[in-house]
Amino acid sequence: MSDVEWVSADEARRRLGVRAQTLYAYASRGRLRVRSDPADPRRSLYAAADLSALVERKARGRKAAEVAAGAIAWGEPVLASAITTIVDGRLIYRGRDAIELAETQTLESAARLLRGGHGVALKGAARPIPPAHPDARTRAFLALAAQAGCEPSALGRTSIALAVEAASLLDLVADAVAGQTGPGAIHERLAAAWGLPPRDADLIRRMLVLTADHELNASAFAARVAASTGASLSAAALAGLVTLSGPRHGGASLAVRGFLEEAERLGPGPAVAARLAEDRPLPGFGHQLYPQGDPRAGALLARIAAPPALEALRLAVQEAAGQAPNIDFALIAGCDSMGLPPDAPFSIFTVARCAGWIAHAMEQGTARTLIRPRARYVGPAPAGRVETTSSP
Repeated sequence: MSDVEWVSADEARRRLGVRAQTLYAYASRGRLRVRSDPADPRRSLYAAADLSALVERKARGRKAAEVAAGAIAWGEPVLASAITTIVDGRLIYRGRDAIELAETQTLESAARLLRGGHGVALKGAARPIPPAHPDARTRAFLALAAQAGCEPSALGRTSIALAVEAASLLDLVADAVAGQTGPGAIHERLAAAWGLPPRDADLIRRMLVLTADHELNASAFAARVAASTGASLSAAALAGLVTLSGPRHGGASLAVRGFLEEAERLGPGPAVAARLAEDRPLPGFGHQLYPQGDPRAGALLARIAAPPALEALRLAVQEAAGQAPNIDFALIAGCDSMGLPPDAPFSIFTVARCAGWIAHAMEQGTARTLIRPRARYVGPAPAGRVETTSSP
């Protein structure tokens, strides 16, 4: 004990930045060694090494808490993934540029790439008849819910079994959105369901590949949380669809259409000016991960003639705010140029993003850990609990 450095209570409180009661609590709980001052037995001395350890532990705790809090919204990465990344304004699927993949690949081949497959097409069981309902979104929910209700846990299953299930699940969602089964690739089946010519089917193919995944977005994270519990692939995909349905995610097209309605009613310039004056967002424009412009939107808009109202809005936003269109705007422009129903952007997004949800669910399943963050409690103190401390 003679080699231990001891400091006074005042110095100990200064180093820790705490009140006397907290200092006494550390000592009473055994986290801080304390002894009487030989020069004055009425005073206490505290071990300097223990104080340093407490200071370091508090600093680590604050840093971890700050990182965790910042990671919730467009912040620091919170888990490792080999599926998708966004770097230097490029969207990368397992090391390959998504814009380049969209030139030639189908959603099925992109899905195999995302989930780490070797590219061989897998055939599952016969495809069931889609649920009978007039709304595509509802059919997707019904199909996934029915599958999740009977599908076994993903835990302990072989990778090939999960890969076959993944391919069948993607078909299930595509058929549900189309409202029918049929031959051909997914983009061809969707085009046939909407009565489109082959050239438009190719545009749908590009949309599907470009929106198949987008790193750790809200719906992908929801799918991973479900998968971390050992839930089935269909249950994880259902969690993703539930999350996608919100207006701040896959339902963002409604906000874009609302903005377009304002532009048609007020004029594009006045509509944009009014939103900027009121510090309101410009739906369909700008993206936090793409300061120089969303490359997915650029790739699609370069191949279509946007309807006049949308093009006028694009020009007005560019002139007033300098913001480029994002994928929400591009999906609406593409779908409207083909004369598709208003819910087509969400339908395409749902089918495409299902590929990403499945890939994330399969990757998360290999981690064998439960995603279980802690909450930073800011509510009232528990009733009847009063912490008491005493001086040693």
